[in-house]
Amino acid sequence: MLRELELDLMPLDLWVWPVATAPICADGPRQAFQIRRRMVEAKRGAWDDARSWTPVWISFGDSWYHGDDPLPWAAHAALWAKLSEHATHVRYRLGLGGVPRLVLPNEA
Repeated sequence: MLRELELDLMPLDLWVWPVATAPICADGPRQAFQIRRRMVEAKRGAWDDARSWTPVWISFGDSWYHGDDPLPWAAHAALWAKLSEHATHVRYRLGLGGVPRLVLPNEA
């Protein structure tokens, strides 16, 4: 499912980063575990299939940014709409995260 989601998001200039291997994460596997745990606790155990999850961050590509302006709401709406299309296999929470900007390899 992860690969399918990633391929579905690419045309929208949205990039999937598995938390366990993200370049900004010093201890990715531990952070991935903590994210799964927080999501399950927030749903009071309703997502008891969390053991098999692969937590990811999704970053917005350059096409969504206009100079130093904040990310437009249309970017979030596009992401959430696409995630809802995969609702049978994807668990997510709506919101804005405090993840540092994830740089694409071709920008490094």
